[in-house]
Amino acid sequence: MSEQQTGATAPNRRVTGIGRLLIAVYGLLALAATGRSFVQIAQTFDEAPLSYSLSALAAVVYVVATVALTRRSPLWYRVAWVTISFELLGVLAVGALSLIYPDLFQHKTVWSVFGRGYGFVPLVLPVLGMWWLARHPARSPALRVPTASSPW
Repeated sequence: MSEQQTGATAPNRRVTGIGRLLIAVYGLLALAATGRSFVQIAQTFDEAPLSYSLSALAAVVYVVATVALTRRSPLWYRVAWVTISFELLGVLAVGALSLIYPDLFQHKTVWSVFGRGYGFVPLVLPVLGMWWLARHPARSPALRVPTASSPW
């Protein structure tokens, strides 16, 4: 069986065009959130353990989402949906709580006030990510449509 028949060389449609931009923004946010949480935890964790733990959690979510968006398998597609859904839930919950109970979040997190410190990118990004995933679903190799050059 040739590489063409197995799909090993087929491009990942989610990693082209707008998909690349989406992945780049996720990667940038992953780096920013990781750096922020590392500094916060290393220097002043005892001042705001909840806020800094949430920043670390956001960093992990962004890293996993970035990796999942670059992968092509149905498993990674599901991982992307789970992490991006969790991200949206997190930014909505922490954003609302940071407005309602500002004393809980005296120190800012990535998701505080719906990501205001990051230009509201944390609020918009999961919506765009979900839209992108819905438009570019993972396909099982058994469900691929044959083409003229490759019947399988």
